[in-house]
Amino acid sequence: MTKKIMVVDDDNDIRFTIKHAFEFYEKDYEIFIAESGEHCFQLLNEGRIPDLILLDLMMPGMDGWTVFDKLKSKESPFNNIPIVFLTAKKDKDSVDVGQLFGEDYIEKPFDFENLYARIEKIINQDIKSD
Repeated sequence: MTKKIMVVDDDNDIRFTIKHAFEFYEKDYEIFIAESGEHCFQLLNEGRIPDLILLDLMMPGMDGWTVFDKLKSKESPFNNIPIVFLTAKKDKDSVDVGQLFGEDYIEKPFDFENLYARIEKIINQDIKSD
């Protein structure tokens, strides 16, 4: 079964690295790319529903906190999608809040094998609970 991840990040290098690393490392993943929070919702509304969202916090326009709040609102049809924060934001408040509300909080720069293992754990746990 193909696992789907949406990468929401304004940094082209991050999006490129994650997409191509997953394509090289693991063939059972499909990676959706969103350059912004607005693009994330456009893809979701088009039916591109991932098993997990990797979400940057610091983006122009709609930042990651706003994307998270909209995704997790009671009215959102997407509120059951696990969110992993992938960000360079390292202040204690952001880390604490991100770890409390997200499935995981991973700081940039990241090690791909560590990122992959953490995503696998979350997705496989989520699949078992369905």
